[in-house]
Amino acid sequence: MTYVIAEPCVDVLDRSCVDACPVDCIYEGGRMAFIQPEECVDCGACVQVCPVEAIYYEDDLPEEWAGYTALNAAFFAGVGSPGGTANLPKGTVPDPAEVTALPPRPAED
Repeated sequence: MTYVIAEPCVDVLDRSCVDACPVDCIYEGGRMAFIQPEECVDCGACVQVCPVEAIYYEDDLPEEWAGYTALNAAFFAGVGSPGGTANLPKGTVPDPAEVTALPPRPAED
């Protein structure tokens, strides 16, 4: 099991989770972040700092966002386990089509 980032992250990309991750397993796509399940050590450090409450333990993912487990896997399908964000800079891998197709999140005032 691992943690999964869900829809509240789309168009936010705060980076607090990326900075808090002790094993550097959170990667940025174009519109949201993704957790590499083979690299995640299930510490939960990312959950505590997420400003939009988008990160859930896989078994606790709300039903409305259950598809994000598969979207997370799809993000890493072609790149496997890069071994840290320096090895897979932001924008290197496109978001899954389902994420790209989501309507833009309104900007916060």
